[in-house]
Amino acid sequence: MIFLMSVDSDLLETLMKYTVEHSPKFALHLNDDVYDLINVSIENLPVPVNEPTTRGGVYFSEKFAHKMKGAIEDLNVVPLLTKKMLGPNTEFGELKTSCQIELDGKFVSVNIFTNLTNSLQTPSSIELSMIIVKLELV
Repeated sequence: MIFLMSVDSDLLETLMKYTVEHSPKFALHLNDDVYDLINVSIENLPVPVNEPTTRGGVYFSEKFAHKMKGAIEDLNVVPLLTKKMLGPNTEFGELKTSCQIELDGKFVSVNIFTNLTNSLQTPSSIELSMIIVKLELV
C-alpha cells in the first residue's frame, strides 16, 4: 500500500502563518492520551530526493514536504512512538495533532495528521520531526 500525500494548501498556509504569529496550543493525541506539543514550527522544506518518488515502497514523496517540529516534555510518550516512526517499520501509524486557529473571523479546530520521521530525546523532552500528510477542519 502506498500513501499519497496531499494537503489543502490554503489551509496549510493559514496554519503556518497563524502558528508564527500567535503560537497556538498544540495537542498530540496518542493511544487515548493527550500530550502538549510545544515549540511547534511548520515549514515547507526540501526532501532529499531528486524527483518525486516512492520512498521504501511505503509512501510517495515530492521534492518538498511540509514539515512540522515540536517537543513533548512528558517522556512517558517515548515507548508509544516506536511503532509510529518511519524507517525500519514498513507499517507505521499517523500521528494526530490538534490546535485551534482563527479562520474567517472565528476559531476553528484543525487536526494535523503526520508521519514521524525522526525523534531526538533529551533528559527533559523528546523533539519530534514529522511530515504533514493531511489536514482536517473540525
